[in-house]
Amino acid sequence: MGKTAALRGKRAYLSGQSAEQTVLAIYERNGFVLAAQRWRGGGAEIDLIFRDGDTCIFVEVKKSRDFAKAAQRVSTAQAHRIMNAASVFVAQEPKGQLTDMRFDVALVNAVGETQILENALIAN
Repeated sequence: MGKTAALRGKRAYLSGQSAEQTVLAIYERNGFVLAAQRWRGGGAEIDLIFRDGDTCIFVEVKKSRDFAKAAQRVSTAQAHRIMNAASVFVAQEPKGQLTDMRFDVALVNAVGETQILENALIAN
């Protein structure tokens, strides 16, 4: 990997981390409790997992120059992977697979504005 590509990769990584922190702060301000960040299991990584009472909220954070571009970056295959990982996560919850779950997508644009799409991930 060349120096330019490495720099671009590092910038994208840091930008993604910044977007995650922005989204994390929004959910916490709204009273949700962080259960895990960048949780890995079931063959996928879930950016943020929150608890709202007995409900687990799985959040995929996408950053791009605008909301439309960010939304386009969530593929059906990725939605399937996230849902499989969520199934592994809730297996350790008191209600197991009967745990109430919600799958949100948090979009972040180039200037740091956010748009939260609740119940946005649906695997076809």
